Amino acid sequence: MVYYVSLLFYGVGGIVVVGMALLVAFQEKLVYVPVLPGLTKSYPITPARLRLDYEDVWLRSSDGVRLHAWFIKLFPDCRGPTILFFQENAGNIAHRLEMIRIMLQRLQCNVFMLSYRGYGASDGYPSQHGIINDAQAALDHLTQRTDIDPNRIVVFGRSLGGAVGAVLTKNNPDKVAALILENTFTSILDMVGVLLPFLKWFIGGPGTKGPKILNFLVLSPWSTIDIIGQVKQPILFLSGLQDEMVPSSHMQMLYAKAAAHNRQCLFVEFPTGMHMDTWLAGGDHYWITIQQFFEKQVPEKKENESSQNGHAAPGEQPSFCIL
Repeated sequence: MVYYVSLLFYGVGGIVVVGMALLVAFQEKLVYVPVLPGLTKSYPITPARLRLDYEDVWLRSSDGVRLHAWFIKLFPDCRGPTILFFQENAGNIAHRLEMIRIMLQRLQCNVFMLSYRGYGASDGYPSQHGIINDAQAALDHLTQRTDIDPNRIVVFGRSLGGAVGAVLTKNNPDKVAALILENTFTSILDMVGVLLPFLKWFIGGPGTKGPKILNFLVLSPWSTIDIIGQVKQPILFLSGLQDEMVPSSHMQMLYAKAAAHNRQCLFVEFPTGMHMDTWLAGGDHYWITIQQFFEKQVPEKKENESSQNGHAAPGEQPSFCIL
């Protein structure tokens, strides 16, 4: 009997040790995938390939890392909101251009696409702390531009980008008008149990069972569930129910946490939406949902609402775009 108990003990211990070794060695490679298998780090196409008017933007993060971004407009004299777009964890911003092209057309907006550090043409290596700094640099750049309405900046994040966007929105209540989350996880701690089920007893977020004694090993926890309840701006949750990467229950939990503190939350489901194609599977309903959210939460200010005799009111910016 003692022999079998010892065998079981060493077996479980071996699994934990192996799991810890795998987690330490490969976790950042699972969380951040700047280069897709078989492809290079460089951009396969640029917005010009899709006949989009764009500007190459170079930024410096607060720790000095050089970042690259694309600022894309549907037409020069824009009146729509400006979307600060944060992508998923794999590939680079060029792989999202087809979706962005349709976004510009359907929403009549500007889009600022940031390459996280280590992604695309940006320098450095990705980390949670570093990417949070990168996102702040992008937002600070937008608020200093004179060719957009700084009062209509909307953060849009999908998957990992949603975690990035939630932190940025919470940290900048006076700069971000609204937040859109699509197929975002509650935390990387919870995702460990999805990707590596044998570790779910030892690693997890606040809502999971088990001792969670290995949480300290997770270098990029991205605990969106702890952040979302602190966001005061309007939030739109877009959830693909067929998401094969992030269980749709994660989005439901995020919404529940946010709605308990924020009355300006809207949750919309797309029955056939998967992790990467909810925008496509959702069809007109997807784009109309976002358009109506914009109309309600970040409406365009009429000129006579913000100015008198052709001059902007004190502390306000004109509602039109100037190049």
